[in-house]
Amino acid sequence: MPRILLIVLFMLALSACASSALVTGTPRAPIDPSQVRVYYAPPPGRYEEIALLDTSSGAFTYGEQNKTNSVVAKLRKEAAKLGANGVLFGGTANGYGGGGVSVGAGGGRIGGHGFSSGGIGVDISPQQKYARGVAIYVANPPVGDSAPAPQSQPEPAPQPPPER
Repeated sequence: MPRILLIVLFMLALSACASSALVTGTPRAPIDPSQVRVYYAPPPGRYEEIALLDTSSGAFTYGEQNKTNSVVAKLRKEAAKLGANGVLFGGTANGYGGGGVSVGAGGGRIGGHGFSSGGIGVDISPQQKYARGVAIYVANPPVGDSAPAPQSQPEPAPQPPPER
């Protein structure tokens, strides 16, 4: 019995970390995930598509920001395995499910004795977040952020107090 329990827990852990990559280009040597830049629009200049990536936040990730951070980190990790220095982010979607309550009841008769039972089940697992991206190799990545910095407005000059 303990062996079956270990196998079930192992399979559950593997399913919580599911990511996939469909290779469409030429993979390179793996790099560190911290070197992978996330682009929310195509980078300037030329780039090479390496793979289409899909991932999910995992079965036990709570909070929208935590789910988003999780899927972006997984996209970067998958891209790094393929030697891509960028991920062209394709967006996120929420999965189905996430919470619920079930009620069940049963009864029967065995050997002249009757029995009955009931139960309530509560599902507290959160709704998963799914993300897509394209692993890319950018020959000359731009320096600094891939998004332009917001323009700051000049401070207005102080006005003298009105005369009375």
